Amino acid sequence: MTESKSLPFTVPELPMQTQTIREYLPHRYPFLLVDRVTEVTENGIVGYKNVSINEEFMQGHFPGYPIMPGVLIVEAMAQISGVLGFIMNNEKPRPGSLFLFAGAEKVRFKKQVVPGDQLVLKSELLMQKRGIYKYLCTASVDGMVAATAEIIISHQKLEQA
Repeated sequence: MTESKSLPFTVPELPMQTQTIREYLPHRYPFLLVDRVTEVTENGIVGYKNVSINEEFMQGHFPGYPIMPGVLIVEAMAQISGVLGFIMNNEKPRPGSLFLFAGAEKVRFKKQVVPGDQLVLKSELLMQKRGIYKYLCTASVDGMVAATAEIIISHQKLEQA
């Protein structure tokens, strides 16, 4: 990990590849929807998901015209936000501490995401209060916005039995 003098937290070496991303997200195939993290700032993160015809969801959504389901685009935005939440708190998932997807507001879809696209995911912290984080997220392809949302993440500190 590299220490940044201008940031109040430690940023992992960039770009973050799958092995490092898996240290920050408990998700695994086929539900890990962040392939790379390319940038981390004081209150934001940028990464991407490569969309392939080989994705399981492409086989049924829709067979004659495969597109990435909107709900999975929202999930990808939540995952990149979760990575940022862990990094900003100098934490990684562990028993008793998780960042959980708590909600989505102002969700808008503007462009279909199809096989071969690289879905660029951007998340910026809007608010943090008592373990609740709200992020402004954008998913884009080739510089064109595919979806936007305000994603709410809850930092859960669970008691161990």
